[in-house]
Amino acid sequence: MHCQTCGDATSPAYEECLRCGTRAGQPAVSPGVPTYGVGGLAVAGAFAVGATVLCYLLTALFPIVGVRMARSAAEQLDRDVLLGAVLAEVLFSLPYLLAVLTAGTLVVIWTWRARKNLDAFPGAVPNLGPAWAVAGWLVPLANFVVPARVLADLLRNSVWRRRRSWLVGVWWVSWLVFLIGDRFVARAEQQRYDRLTELPRNDAEFGTYVRFYEDALAPRLVPAVACLVAGIAFVVLIRRISAAQQDRLARAVPVWPGQPVWPGHPGRPAPAAPMPVAQTSPQVPPAPGGTIGA
Repeated sequence: MHCQTCGDATSPAYEECLRCGTRAGQPAVSPGVPTYGVGGLAVAGAFAVGATVLCYLLTALFPIVGVRMARSAAEQLDRDVLLGAVLAEVLFSLPYLLAVLTAGTLVVIWTWRARKNLDAFPGAVPNLGPAWAVAGWLVPLANFVVPARVLADLLRNSVWRRRRSWLVGVWWVSWLVFLIGDRFVARAEQQRYDRLTELPRNDAEFGTYVRFYEDALAPRLVPAVACLVAGIAFVVLIRRISAAQQDRLARAVPVWPGQPVWPGHPGRPAPAAPMPVAQTSPQVPPAPGGTIGA
């Protein structure tokens, strides 16, 4: 026999699984506890996260285009070309913002569903409640720590492969580097941009815009690489967790009326009382002297 929680082979000599501690005979999913499919949502979320990473990389590499446009503006002494560079960067940012909103919505829904499924898995012992699966992404400061703890709960109680827990650490570190690095770089760039001449008139003033874009590329590479690593690690995590949960949900046997349920489960129906049987007298054949034929 194999454990319904982690899949390891079980021994009749032990009442519990040696890996996860699940009692022998427990089902894959507790009857009566609602569960949620996460397979399709994981695919959509992975696609949205990948699109977000791609859009962010395009915005991070925009200084390559900005340098060319600033040099063209310096050669022509044309301020409109510089304005075009600003508008082009805004246009680069719009797909990224749309991808972030889409990916964020899908990830929050997926996290909540995956966390709710743990409540239906016998042997799962999560550290945080389902509410943190949503609030952890939205509450300021908490979003630096809580999502990593929720993902660690999901990985530990869904996949049951402790050697893969390092992937959560890789995602968490790269995620923090991306969040902090992106904000730091954006603030530093804004300060540098505010010091530029608003209406350049000569080669020297136009040259400051060229140097601005030249110096902007290197700092952007740090959050860009962190975003790429975090995106890849997160996609792998949600795919592995979703595959493990879907496999466990598929092993669940629906409980039909009259089918025995796991002993000791709180949702086990009470045995039905036997139907009372009316006492009947044995049928006596008619005899002479009765009403008929009297």
